[in-house]
Amino acid sequence: MFSGKTEELIRRMKRAKFAKQRVEIFKPRIDTRYSDVDVVSHDQHAIKSTPVESSSTILLLASDIDVVGIDEAQFLDDGLVDVCNELAYRGIRVIIAGLDMDFKGVPFGPMPALCAIADDVTKVHAICVRCGNLAYVSHRLVADDKRVLLGETSEYEPLCRDCYQKAISEEG
Repeated sequence: MFSGKTEELIRRMKRAKFAKQRVEIFKPRIDTRYSDVDVVSHDQHAIKSTPVESSSTILLLASDIDVVGIDEAQFLDDGLVDVCNELAYRGIRVIIAGLDMDFKGVPFGPMPALCAIADDVTKVHAICVRCGNLAYVSHRLVADDKRVLLGETSEYEPLCRDCYQKAISEEG
């Protein structure tokens, strides 16, 4: 969180639109933090999207498209890997934004497999709020062990490895 993933997705999708490419942006229906429909970055930049329940819906809605964008991909099912491969084999450029690890530092959803099959991966990092180094994980600040917990700065803070280790040892 707070690394600019969604901001970068929006930037790339807007560039594709400017280049007169046909684009469609999808997001998991469960992500309603800033908007039920739009993909919105933490600094309030937004772009219209189509919320989906499952990755298979993306294939149904991506005909006659040049570029597909997917935000918060970690919240979608593992079928997203096959969906993205199918889109790529159709000649569609696929741009994905998502967390690669959950709040415990465990690989998250389909992201590890998506990184493995990607033609190109850009990993962006937040800044550790405690020391200023590159963040490693989004540390959860609230006592809730559910893997998926939508939140912002009151629920999560970006921490580097050292600060994360200190934080979890203080909690333990």
